Amino acid sequence: QAQLVESGGGLVQAGDSLRLSCAVSGRQITTFNMGWFHQAPGKERKIVAALMWNGKNDYYGDSVKGRFTISRDLVRNMVYLQMTSLRSEDTGVYSCAADAYLLTFPDSRESDYDYWGQGTQVTVSS
Repeated sequence: QAQLVESGGGLVQAGDSLRLSCAVSGRQITTFNMGWFHQAPGKERKIVAALMWNGKNDYYGDSVKGRFTISRDLVRNMVYLQMTSLRSEDTGVYSCAADAYLLTFPDSRESDYDYWGQGTQVTVSS
């Protein structure tokens, strides 16, 4: 079992930066492919970034490429999402997720992920 807790969301202005954190307990993050999902108001949840269990590959959705960076801290067992040049369309709930099936990457469907955090709200004002 693993527990995921996100933090770092808030209200920012367009063009600002924000770093989200995901604290993982119960298992080492090296046993998961990790993902960050975004759910905009009234829309389905979509993956925006993913990091392979060994840290050697990452993935970004087209809308965030060049602006968002996923990273991790093995000592703290945490995963981060650094968001820059934020836009109003980045508004929504961001959730951290862990995928215990390591043989495929990236997995983009919600159903591929085994553990989820509660989400953190990001609001970007224009």
